[in-house]
Amino acid sequence: MNDLLRRARDIRLAIFDVDGVLTDGKLYFLVDGSEFKTFNTLDGHGIKMLINSGVRTAIISGRKTPVVERRAQNLGIQHLYQGREDKLVVLDELITELGLDYAEVAYLGDDLPDLPVIRRVGLGMAVASADAFVRQHAHGVTTARGGEGAAREFCELIMRAQGSLEAAQAAYL
Repeated sequence: MNDLLRRARDIRLAIFDVDGVLTDGKLYFLVDGSEFKTFNTLDGHGIKMLINSGVRTAIISGRKTPVVERRAQNLGIQHLYQGREDKLVVLDELITELGLDYAEVAYLGDDLPDLPVIRRVGLGMAVASADAFVRQHAHGVTTARGGEGAAREFCELIMRAQGSLEAAQAAYL
C-alpha cells in the first residue's frame, strides 16, 4: 500500500482551505464591493460523499465571506472557521473538541499559511496549483488544480483508503 493510502486509512476529519483549493484562487469583486467565488460541482459532490462515508469535514480560511458560509451550509460541512490566519490554532481547537489525534486529520491547502497544518496532520496534501514550497513539503500533491477537482481527488483518496469509494459510486448505478 502506498504512503498516501496508508495515511488516509485512519482519517476521521478532512479540512479544506478555500481560496486556491475549493476555488481557483482568484478573487472577484463587484463595483459595490461585494465578492463572489466560483466552486466546482465535482468537488462539492466529493465532499458530500466523504461526509456520507462518515468522515467529518471542516473549512479553515484566512478570509471571511458570506459566500463561503453559504457553500459550507449547502455541502453539509460541519465546522467552518473564517477570518482565521492562525490555522494551526484552529486545528488544535478542532482536535480537542472532537477528541481526535493529529494522525486522524487530513488537510488540503495551497499556500504558506496552510503549511504548518499540512506538516502537522496525518495526511497533509497540496493541490497541483499550490506554491512550489508547499508542494515540496506536503505528503502528496493532487493531479488537479485548486477549484478544478482537487478536493474531489482528495476526498476519493480518503474513501478509497477506507474502502468506501466503491459503495459511494455504486449507489448511483
